[in-house]
Amino acid sequence: MRPSGLTTPRQLVRYLNQFVIGQERAKKILSVAIFNHYNRVRANFSDVEEQADTQSWHEMGPQDAVTGVTTAQIHPHPQRVQQLPWQPFRPYPMFEKSNVLVIGPTGSGKTLLARTLARVLDVPFSISDATSFTQAGYVGEDVDMAIQRLLQAADWDPIRASMGIVYIDEIDKIARKSGGVGTEGSRDVGGEGVQQALLRMMEGSVVTVQGRSSGLDVPPTGAGDTRSRSGARGQSPASPRPETYSIDTSNVLFIFSGAFVGLDAVVKRRMAKGSIGFTATLTPKEDDPESAGSVPFFTSNRGTSHNVLDMVEPTDLVKYGFIPEFVSRLPSIATLPPLTVPDLHRVLTEVRGSLVSQYTALFSYSGVEIKFTSAALEQICRKASERGGGARGLRGIMEKLLLEPMYEAPGSSVRYVLIDEDVVLEKKPAVYWSRSEGTAFRAAWMNEERGKQV
Repeated sequence: MRPSGLTTPRQLVRYLNQFVIGQERAKKILSVAIFNHYNRVRANFSDVEEQADTQSWHEMGPQDAVTGVTTAQIHPHPQRVQQLPWQPFRPYPMFEKSNVLVIGPTGSGKTLLARTLARVLDVPFSISDATSFTQAGYVGEDVDMAIQRLLQAADWDPIRASMGIVYIDEIDKIARKSGGVGTEGSRDVGGEGVQQALLRMMEGSVVTVQGRSSGLDVPPTGAGDTRSRSGARGQSPASPRPETYSIDTSNVLFIFSGAFVGLDAVVKRRMAKGSIGFTATLTPKEDDPESAGSVPFFTSNRGTSHNVLDMVEPTDLVKYGFIPEFVSRLPSIATLPPLTVPDLHRVLTEVRGSLVSQYTALFSYSGVEIKFTSAALEQICRKASERGGGARGLRGIMEKLLLEPMYEAPGSSVRYVLIDEDVVLEKKPAVYWSRSEGTAFRAAWMNEERGKQV
């Protein structure tokens, strides 16, 4: 029976659909992982409490069991009779966690998935960037900063932090550096060293992090005496040490994501079959940039568009630059395909907080109404698909397209702006209307829409 108040995977996917377009498989993997994380934390913590209660019951003497009063137990009890367990200690096994790796190109929705999940979850959720992580003792952030951010998200409660979720973005940036300088002459402090530091946290260990400084809570000694002692040389008012917290990461779920540029070429080289003959398909070379775009011999029957990253295996990640111990701790791998033109159109118009609604509200603050024709939106999505960058490419095109209207309209007599297909294709500038020309503005927009339908 599902506990009350526990969100189901379907409800999580339904919530994600309001903000993220497509990526159905990745949504299912993340929703199931988070749902299982809820159940695992609930079961493990209840199991530990039952085990502690049973252990305290067995430590009671035979006469204590009758009266219900426990003795001081200062000295050993020679006549103590060990009581047989009346119920099993652990009716359910301790559930282990399944960390998740999210792979997808830039602009496909990896970071948006994490931010959207952070708004709906009841457990602490922290987002960190792996690009700033370095090995302990070097300039940069230690991997313990991810746990410190989780503790801060838990309002400095170590119990809630020990059951939270840590999301680390740009994890592909800590891949092992290969080539160039020999391993003896340099040390990869930002790559393999960070992977090894993350191993203990992913598997489960006690991490000691610093919390808030208690300088405001505990006043310095002798605060009422303003005179300083003559024997103290250069002593400043004593500032107490910041609090330290010990966080057990055994029940902390880790979600990693990254673009993994070049991983598709590694998968294609593994799957390409070489043969002999004049018309043979040769195995791609390691350093051949043209071979990276070759089509693999296997074609999926799930759809017309083929995503090579769907066939990624742990051996590909090891060849990409990750150590086997790190890859083996990531049993769940979710891949995000690039957004298509219809997906970009939905990102532009349908999702909550879409770009069209943002720019419409931005112009409305200046008292200007702006409209886009259907043909213009279609051309914007096509240009974004050709340009690359996924959903992030849409904002760059919109900024370039609306630069002149955002400069001309505020503080002028312009009250209406129309963006049609020719404006997107840079064949003409945006069309403006004044306050008294609202009827002509709407008539022009309707004519463009009817022309598109015809």
